[in-house]
Amino acid sequence: MRKAKPKKRVVLPDPVFNDQKVSKFVNHLMYDGKKNISYEIFYKAIDIVKQKMSSEEKSALDIWKTALDNITPQVEVKSRRIGGATFQVPTEIRPERKESISMKNMINFARKRGGKTMADKLAAEIMDAYNSQGGAFKRKEDMHRMAEANRAFAHFRF
Repeated sequence: MRKAKPKKRVVLPDPVFNDQKVSKFVNHLMYDGKKNISYEIFYKAIDIVKQKMSSEEKSALDIWKTALDNITPQVEVKSRRIGGATFQVPTEIRPERKESISMKNMINFARKRGGKTMADKLAAEIMDAYNSQGGAFKRKEDMHRMAEANRAFAHFRF
C-alpha cells in the first residue's frame, strides 16, 4: 500500500443513552444530514418497543442490542476469480463490518416494511429481530446458508 491507512473517526455517544452504538445506528439511519430527525425516529421506535414489550424484563435498549446481535452475520461470501471461473468463497467478517451490516440490514428492511411512520416500521423490525424472525434475520440466515453451501471453496480464502 502506498498511502497510510486513514485514522478511525471517533463516534461520539448519543445524548440520551450515552451509547456509541446508538450514534452509529442513527448515522446509518440519517438522510441528507438530518441527524435530529434520525434521533427522533430512533427514540420514538425505542419508546414503541418499550410500550409493546413491557412484559420483557429487559430495557428497550437491551432489546434493541439483542435484536442487533440476532441479525449479525458471522460469515459472508466474496466472489473470487480463479482460472477463468468465479467462486463464491466464504470468509469471516471483521467485527466493525459485522456491526455495520446488521445495522444497515435492520434499517433497509424497516424501510421496505408496511407501516405508518418510520418509527413504527423500525420498532416492528426491532421486535421481529429480537424474536429471531423478520427480513433482516432472514437475510442473515441466507448469508450463512450461502457460506455453508460454498464451504468447499474455503481453501481459496485470501
